[in-house]
Amino acid sequence: MRKDKKQLIGDEIGDEQIKLFLDFEPVDAISPSLHKLIKAYRGLRIDDFGRFLTFFKEAGYDLDGKDEHGQTFVDIIKDQRNADEYIELIEQTRG
Repeated sequence: MRKDKKQLIGDEIGDEQIKLFLDFEPVDAISPSLHKLIKAYRGLRIDDFGRFLTFFKEAGYDLDGKDEHGQTFVDIIKDQRNADEYIELIEQTRG
């Protein structure tokens, strides 16, 4: 495979499947917005996560939702290997 091509594993998912990540609700003190972001981060490929953010913003959720320790999504993932790509998408969604 060429270096400029990303490998996609699995079937492409549709908008309705991506929107299902908006249905997840927390069971602890975490904000619903943050919970949805974390679930989507863990469950979606980067391109699908970008599509998710469009639906997330349209639904009026908060990109800066916090957990019980006051951490945002960016705070939580910033030390992870592929965090830069996700943080860039968050920044683009903020506009």
